[in-house]
Amino acid sequence: MSAFAERAPAAGPMLPQPFRVCRRRRETSDTWTLTLEPLAGEGLTPEPGQFTMLYAFGVGEIAISVSGSERGLLTHTVRAVGAVSGAICAARTGAVLGVRGPFGNSWPLADAAGADVVVVAGGVGLAPLRTSLQRLERARADYGELTLLYGGRTPQDLLYRRELDQLERRGNVGVGVTVDVAAHGWLGNVGVVPRLIAGARFDPGSAVALLCGPEIMMRFSAEALIERGMPAERIHISMERNMQCGLGHCGHCQLGPTLVCRDGPVYSYDVIAPLMEVREL
Repeated sequence: MSAFAERAPAAGPMLPQPFRVCRRRRETSDTWTLTLEPLAGEGLTPEPGQFTMLYAFGVGEIAISVSGSERGLLTHTVRAVGAVSGAICAARTGAVLGVRGPFGNSWPLADAAGADVVVVAGGVGLAPLRTSLQRLERARADYGELTLLYGGRTPQDLLYRRELDQLERRGNVGVGVTVDVAAHGWLGNVGVVPRLIAGARFDPGSAVALLCGPEIMMRFSAEALIERGMPAERIHISMERNMQCGLGHCGHCQLGPTLVCRDGPVYSYDVIAPLMEVREL
């Protein structure tokens, strides 16, 4: 063992671990999917719904939900909306990024065993739900009806187009896709995601719903599910907002009495709905 290794402190939750970009794929005009491999060790094993802090050296870090995890590799889908996310999206194959985590709780997939599951996503909100969809499909016999309802602003803004097509062709998951604004050649649904809920196949009394996307979409989707008869406590949403440290220490993730980094990002709707209705919170 080298003298440096003997003196080096153990890795803590605030110390980013180096990961190399081994694959990158453009999803939309401003969104990229990066697959990362650890430079040392076995990598991370996050649960569906957890997030990591991605660090672009010399720029900063942001909280991003894991959209894939297999054999030590991590996949993140990132939209370039600022300096840090832009730097991460611009990282080429071979570039090194820092990763902290995983942090947060996970989607309640075990609790949904034997029940119908409805997955509702809007825009890049499909990324945090991707690992759940993959796990649900792999354990298809353990669940009832599986339904994905997904919406984007335009057809060009939809993520994972090839995967969606393959999922629909396999036929073991009901897939409904809609866009706000149709483009030439679009033959699918036009309108907001909550409108798809009325025609979805599930038993509202026992089904479980997983929601992620813009807060207004999640709120109206949850209310549409409740109108179908689904109890609010069986609706779960991801509140990925204002997270800056991953541990709840800095306080930027505070939402009323809860800290999203510490207590979330997944909450049941009966718990989080009253907080979502408070203006400026």
